[in-house]
Amino acid sequence: MSQELTDNAIFPFQVGETAVRGHVVRLSGVIDEILQAHQFADPVSSLAGEAACLVAMMGASLKFDGKLIFQAQGDGPMSMLVADYTAGGALRATASLRDGDVEQTGIALLGKGHIVMTIDQGADMERYQGVTPIEGASLAEAAIAYFNQSEQIPTVIRLAVGRLSAPSEPDRWRAGGIMAQFVPGEGGARERGEEILKSDEDRDVWARAAAFVATVKDDELLDPAISAETLLYRLFHEDGVRAFAPQPVRAECGCNGEKIAAVLSRYSEDELRDMVEDGVINVVCEFCRKDYHFTPQGEPSGAP
Repeated sequence: MSQELTDNAIFPFQVGETAVRGHVVRLSGVIDEILQAHQFADPVSSLAGEAACLVAMMGASLKFDGKLIFQAQGDGPMSMLVADYTAGGALRATASLRDGDVEQTGIALLGKGHIVMTIDQGADMERYQGVTPIEGASLAEAAIAYFNQSEQIPTVIRLAVGRLSAPSEPDRWRAGGIMAQFVPGEGGARERGEEILKSDEDRDVWARAAAFVATVKDDELLDPAISAETLLYRLFHEDGVRAFAPQPVRAECGCNGEKIAAVLSRYSEDELRDMVEDGVINVVCEFCRKDYHFTPQGEPSGAP
């Protein structure tokens, strides 16, 4: 399989004929574009990259034209971490930092706080939202805790983010992840609180699959030479594994001048005047870092 098809894609899979289903995500140019736009310190970029992988794998299961939003808020140096995935493959991520040096790494950057998962089905549909405390020593562990508490679905997750070095080329970010869940029945439909692992066989099947996924190393998720298919075969060849058609992922932000102008129109003249710098109102998208310029009246400006 060509590099174009093994990177920047989500790969759904199923272990044999069991109820163990999951996704592998491999991101190269997409995650590099997202992270390079921010120029965060490396620990911040790494956590933002993990959030992007996580929301992509979760969002790939959306059965409608909507959006999955991951948000974590804490009392640490990173006040907020946000990533969202829109059905069809649009991915973006950002983070907000408090003043001061970043000395922590990983999920310790967030400190104590909570995770919010939001499924946005569009303007005419009700949003679904799940909230859980930040728990565990990594973002993967915090996401597993979310599924255990909010969705009550057995889940195992591995995430990795790093820089790829090549001769005579700048370092580029790569990211990868694998998530497996025990989802019985057609789509896993069940009453809330109903036990999923109902039999000894279910428990054995899940324990085996989860143990295999837990062995995945960072380099297996990041190495361009190890395809998603190769990784899945390494893990599950004894049980059989089916990899389904990959879903392409792209770095894409939903910001535009019209949306920002609509927001500015809600402000009073005095409030708009306070936003003016050097004769224009400058707005920078928190996700893609694109600059937008408006007149003191809130109208689009041709200013550079």
